[in-house]
Parts: sequence; C-alpha cells; structure tokens
Amino acid sequence: MSSEVAASIDAIDVTLNAGGMNTINIVLAFVMYGVALGIKPHMFVDVFKKPKSVVLGVCCQLILLPLLTFLLALLMDSMGWISWTMALGMILVASCPGGNISNFISSLAKANIELSVCLTAISTALAVLMTPFNFWLYGNLFLKFAAVHSEVPYLTIPLWDVFKTIFILLGIPLTLGILTSHFLPKLAEKMKKPFQWVSIVFFLAMVVLSFMGNMDAFIKCIKYIFVIVLVHNLLALSTGFSIGTFFRLPRRDRRTLTIETGIQNSGLGLVLLLGTQIFAGLPPHGGMLVITAWWGVWHIVSGLAVAALFNSSRKPLE
Repeated sequence: MSSEVAASIDAIDVTLNAGGMNTINIVLAFVMYGVALGIKPHMFVDVFKKPKSVVLGVCCQLILLPLLTFLLALLMDSMGWISWTMALGMILVASCPGGNISNFISSLAKANIELSVCLTAISTALAVLMTPFNFWLYGNLFLKFAAVHSEVPYLTIPLWDVFKTIFILLGIPLTLGILTSHFLPKLAEKMKKPFQWVSIVFFLAMVVLSFMGNMDAFIKCIKYIFVIVLVHNLLALSTGFSIGTFFRLPRRDRRTLTIETGIQNSGLGLVLLLGTQIFAGLPPHGGMLVITAWWGVWHIVSGLAVAALFNSSRKPLE
C-alpha cells in the first residue's frame, strides 16, 4: 500500500455531535439487551456440566484471537500491506467481545446455540476488563515492534472512561435482558427475533451515517480494506474451527467456536473510537475507523456464508 493511499484513508474523519453519539449508545444498549433475552440461567448449568467447550471458546475469543491478530498485523506491516492505524483497528476489533449476531448465525448453522449464548454472555461480561487490556497490550507491542513509536505517542488507555462505556453499554443491558428472560419468559421469546434483525439493520445504518460525509474516500479505499478484513476474518474463523477440531469437540460445538470467534462486536469498537477520549492524542487515524466499520459489515456476510457451508455438509451432527 502506498503512503498516499494510507494518508487518504487516515484523512477520513468521522465526527458525531453529542445527540448522534447518544443515539448510537442507546441503540447499541438495546441491541445488547436483545442478545440477553435469549440467555436463561439453566443454559449455564447445562453447558458447564461439560466445560471443555466453554473454556476453549473463551480462550479463542479473549486470548488467541488478540495474540494472533497482533502477529498478523506485524506480518502485514512488514509486507507494506497496512499502516499502523489499520493495525490498531485490527487489534481493536480482536479485543472486542463476541458479536451480537453470533447467536442468530449459530442458529442458522445448526450449531450449539446454548454454548453460543453462554460464550457471548461470558465474553461480553469479561470485556469490561479484557477489551481495554488486550488493546493496550497488543497495541503498544505493535507500535514497539513495528518501529513506528517515533511517529505515534505511547498508547494510554483511560481505563475509567472505557470501563464506564463498556459497563453501561454491555453490562447493564446484559443483566436486564437475563432478568427479563428469567421473570418474563414469554415476553422475552416474542422480542428475541425482532431484536436480532434490528441489530443487523442498526450496524449497517450506523456505518452509512458515520461515513456519509466521507463516502468518496471510503469507496476509493474499500478494495484495500476488503482484503485486509477478509484475511483477518478468515484467521478468526479458522482459529475457532482449528481449536475445536484439535481438541475433538462435537461437531455442533466446533461450529459454535468457529462462529463465535469469527464474529466480533464491531459496534462496540466504533463506539469506543467515536465516543471516548482514548484516541484524542493520536495523529489522524481514519484507518482504525474504516477497518472497524467494514469488519462489522463483512462478518455478517462471512457468518451467513459459513452457516450455509456448515449446512451443506451431510455428516451427522454429534
């Protein structure tokens, strides 16, 4: 990638007023509430009777994916494929918890839905700590080993700001959704499906509205971003599938690990980029925005494709 292309991508600027940011925050909180409507306490009891799949799924999402993303970013940087801002965008996405449509994709793929719901809930709950930690750790390691620290200040994370944002957007809706599912199961069942579709429409609308003022630049750079996100998403999907296969998990559990690792909550990544002060001291970093936004669009496509691929298999599910 030429320096001119990288500069044009980084020049993409997305600014939202307080009203726009509040709207996005509220809708994302409602989306997470919808995810939690499918979570019933007995699911955790059933899944944890055989905790192997849960432990491996959490390791894939919170440990392996950020580490492998860091290594992939170093490789792509050494080949001149990405700028440091795109690398940080990849690391930010990998640091986010599982995506809010993963349960929907798992149901289409005939995967272990109970396991999918539990992994989404666990990764979302742990995101309060793990998202800022993984991004801080691997972001700074990349800036150090990629030898760009002279251009970019040390990456500091305002932990309270990030903790507050993630807790409000993820923790509270998750708790309320589980309580609704437990005490008002019929209402939760009726609302679950509409909320899943709303989450897809919401993210697509958020991407379009965010980049509306930069659409020409976004279209010009999309062919570069497409390849980067494609490779990164393939890494995520293959990580979940490979770990599930290596440890001989049941086929339904393998499908779940593949989908849960390959679908990330990019909406949270965009909120952190646009609604916090984490990146206020950095040079122009449009590459982070574009990578995070396109990831959210692409993983819907790849998730549906993976579900179709799984369903085309004639091997019996265990």
